[in-house]
Amino acid sequence: MAGRFAPHSAPRSAPRGAPRAAVPHQAVARAATAVADVLTREWTPPGPFDLRLVVGPLRRGPADPTYRMTGDGTAWRASRTPAGPGTLRLTARGGRIEAAAWGPGAPWLLDRLPTLLGATDDPDAFRPRHRLLALTRRRRPGLRLLRTGLVMESLIPSILEQKVTTDEAYRAWRLLVRKYGTPAPGPTDHAAFTALGLHVMPDARTWSLIPSWEWHRAGVDAKRSGTILRAVRVARRLEEAAGMELPEAMARLELIPGIGPWTSAETLQRSNGAADAVTVGDLHLPGIVGHALAGNRDADDEEMLALLAPYEGQRHRATRLILLSGHTPARRAPRMTRGDIARL
Repeated sequence: MAGRFAPHSAPRSAPRGAPRAAVPHQAVARAATAVADVLTREWTPPGPFDLRLVVGPLRRGPADPTYRMTGDGTAWRASRTPAGPGTLRLTARGGRIEAAAWGPGAPWLLDRLPTLLGATDDPDAFRPRHRLLALTRRRRPGLRLLRTGLVMESLIPSILEQKVTTDEAYRAWRLLVRKYGTPAPGPTDHAAFTALGLHVMPDARTWSLIPSWEWHRAGVDAKRSGTILRAVRVARRLEEAAGMELPEAMARLELIPGIGPWTSAETLQRSNGAADAVTVGDLHLPGIVGHALAGNRDADDEEMLALLAPYEGQRHRATRLILLSGHTPARRAPRMTRGDIARL
């Protein structure tokens, strides 16, 4: 079904005499043009497209050092690709997506641009069975499920988010990436880019060498840091999950002690564009789904899965639409208490 959404890319012409960077991927060699140290590509989405909705799941807090969305709607993303660090800039203009990339990972990022932005996703496979979902889908036609093809960059922040407040997890991710990551490649002669402060996350070896007291200072307990250390030791094997079907990919990730269904689903929603990777074990999601679909804010995982059963194969998309609907129960209890083990 995804074949109906074959991307139509339009390469941007290079000025005569402009130097060309090495482009190992044939697709990028045809579609990307090197101008100085930047590669560019244009891609036309096959239907309605909302850049903020599509790439929004990559953001880990308002000060995520690997991701920025600027006031003009431009998205910046710093990644550690198999080819090396790379920075991707995305701008929606005139029904097209204009992309520019820098660094050793630039060809890899542009080669996979359509896949990242949901070209292999099939929104038409979703059949709303509830009026709320039908209305939300109509109001948000530009939603597509992204697919990064990178497991570790979604797995590590997902582990950091286990059993803590989002503020704690975002702070840990921010501190660790800024301290142990590397400055993102890009147009460093432009003050606006420098002001973004983008960083590429550490490689697997660097994660493994972070001393225990630095995890502690970042507010990461031994359970979560231990899970990350076990994961990075087999990072190559975990990255293979990006090319697997959902059941096999979840099984691969969950072989690591400390990685359960919640973490694997949160990871594969981003790395694999898994439309059916429903998040179980979440503190809030069952009540949100129960409230939206059955008026029961006290629903548990079992009831949530029963309510989502008509959407099997598309359960993650269904939960995204529920969250986008704004039809969530009013808070009636204090927020989860924020911990701070760094002071201990």
